Amino acid sequence: MTPALLEAYRSGLFERKHLLPNIVSGLLVGIVALPLAMAFAIASGARPEQGLYTSIVAGFLVSAAGGSRIQIAGPTGAFIVILSGITAKYGITGLQVATLMAGMILLMLGMARMGVIIKYIPDPVIVGFTAGIGVIIWVGQWRDFFGLPAVTGKHFHQKLWELLHALPHLHATTTLIAIMSLALVIFSPRIPGLKRVPGPLVALIVATALQAAFHFPGVRTIGSAFGGIPQGLPAFSMPGITTSQVIELIGPAFTIAMLGAIESLLSAVVADGMAGTRHDSNQELIGQGIANIVSPLFGGIAATGAIARTATNIRNGGSSPLAGIVHSVTLTLIVIFLAPLAVNIPLAVFAAILFVVSWNMSEARRFVAMIKRAPRADVVILLVILAVLAVAG
Repeated sequence: MTPALLEAYRSGLFERKHLLPNIVSGLLVGIVALPLAMAFAIASGARPEQGLYTSIVAGFLVSAAGGSRIQIAGPTGAFIVILSGITAKYGITGLQVATLMAGMILLMLGMARMGVIIKYIPDPVIVGFTAGIGVIIWVGQWRDFFGLPAVTGKHFHQKLWELLHALPHLHATTTLIAIMSLALVIFSPRIPGLKRVPGPLVALIVATALQAAFHFPGVRTIGSAFGGIPQGLPAFSMPGITTSQVIELIGPAFTIAMLGAIESLLSAVVADGMAGTRHDSNQELIGQGIANIVSPLFGGIAATGAIARTATNIRNGGSSPLAGIVHSVTLTLIVIFLAPLAVNIPLAVFAAILFVVSWNMSEARRFVAMIKRAPRADVVILLVILAVLAVAG
């Protein structure tokens, strides 16, 4: 097993003719990752900057030590339901301890050469799981999309019932900002002159500029909800760990590790299909393990391979781990120099972004096709997983 970074170097992908395309791709992916990292962190119960720290640290380490030349890592939508549940029960420190433990599990799986086995998870399990998570994320964003009060229900059906009752009392300005942001995320790439600019970034800039100019009352922002984003990077800090805490977090850590392994390897397979490359599954798990061990030590949360950001990397000419490293450096510079501007970002923007993420995750066409054409046993598995998530989510 050899890190893809070393393989890329041996293959000549760090020669001068390959440098510029990978640097440009890394810059673009870093910009794409900016709103997504904050949105995923907030939805997971963490602070927005923790999503950025995760993309910086984990993104760098997966590119440096992973088994895919073109994988981009960071916080992802698939983790939201799991991480938010852990945060609600154990707090952010508990989440970071569970992430560190999950990193150790991933590292052991990679060293035991279990990567090939994990890739063969049945398709109905994956489709049912991602569809269920997509629905839960969508409903979970209603509060910030419509400006509703916080809900007290612990489970999905309880939260849904409370939100439905609160909908008549939506905050009009917040809802208008959210609808505008949703339209920009979806349609701005079709506007001449904006085709190369990520839709989430356009929505982020426009909504933030409007809030900064008019200071709409009652609109929740990063400033009002979190006090802003600290300028600069976090120092090394070991979360407090006790024996009883470790025992209690074994289950959550194992869940993070399994989900992270599945998503990262699926992302690597998709990337190979797009770019004609071949990843090392076991080395990828080792890289993911290292990233999840180190990420919480610098204020981050759980990370895995991000399919959308990896695809963006490939489409923009990324061919080596240098692009992933530049993506991390780009986010580092943004945190150092532009963090004070974040106070006016409306949370409704992140809700709009996650509306789109949840729709993409649900893979509605694939879900319906499987219901219509798959064997009855597969359909039963799919629906059972969907129902379990709806009850327990």
